[in-house]
Amino acid sequence: MKAPEFHILVCNSYRVAGDAQGYCNKNGAATLIPYILDECSSRGLDVAVSSTACLNVCSQGPVMVIHPNNWWFGKVTGEDVVDEILDALEEGEPCEKYLISE
Repeated sequence: MKAPEFHILVCNSYRVAGDAQGYCNKNGAATLIPYILDECSSRGLDVAVSSTACLNVCSQGPVMVIHPNNWWFGKVTGEDVVDEILDALEEGEPCEKYLISE
């Protein structure tokens, strides 16, 4: 298996019991995953997208992380924000507007 160039993690607030009930989930993170998959495919980006357990930065949620760059983005509240982040990714740069950690 060839590893993808990027791995995008989307916090979906899963807890140990398996229930998604935290901030990111309640604020639409799950609805972003299909959009991210479709948009990356349309752009020809080689990515894997995963929904995660709580990433423990609820005050910045919804949160998205791009590896191997280790770019953490906060306030990923809709498709327009995802588009800005992916536009910057295509340029090889983090989207500074939503970057919360490098």
